[in-house]
Amino acid sequence: MTILLVAIGAYLLGSIPFGLFLTRMAGLGDIREIGSGNIGATNVLRTGRKDLALATLLGDSGKGAVAVVIARLIGENDPVFAAVAGAAAFLGHCFPIYLKFKGGKGVATYIGTILAMWPLGLVAAGVIWLAMAAIFRFSSLAALVMAAAMPFVFLGSGRFVLFAGVFAMSLMIFYRHKANIMRLMDGTEPKIGKK
Repeated sequence: MTILLVAIGAYLLGSIPFGLFLTRMAGLGDIREIGSGNIGATNVLRTGRKDLALATLLGDSGKGAVAVVIARLIGENDPVFAAVAGAAAFLGHCFPIYLKFKGGKGVATYIGTILAMWPLGLVAAGVIWLAMAAIFRFSSLAALVMAAAMPFVFLGSGRFVLFAGVFAMSLMIFYRHKANIMRLMDGTEPKIGKK
């Protein structure tokens, strides 16, 4: 029952659409009608507002981290609680109840959960994402490579319970990036910073 309540609370927290709230408060309208239509930081960046993109990134990653930290406290540092809360917050971002289950792709929330699960894991994720983004200038490609690598990073570190949560989220990232994968293949995917 406790894990179920943690999962529900993490899902509701993960459902908060920071990108939508911030762009509306800034007078930019509905972010879902701009660029890719996504509510995440990459699409917010396409408005030309780097400050709002950064705030969205912090908000979306922060909700994943907070969900895991609270779950760790409730579960007395049981990794099962952390894995469940992280996956639930991630699921909330991708399928938010507040937006009729039409949310973002979850990369920032994924990063936040990794930070709270295992801080050194964030270093690996950051290095992979930044390297791919710097070389190819595609946020989606950087996210996909990172998502493919991170489960093995957790597995190699012996964090088997957390690996299960990270693996599930990585699969969902690939599912949520289906359209991006198609655009990457046909050369129409927008690069980082393109409005």
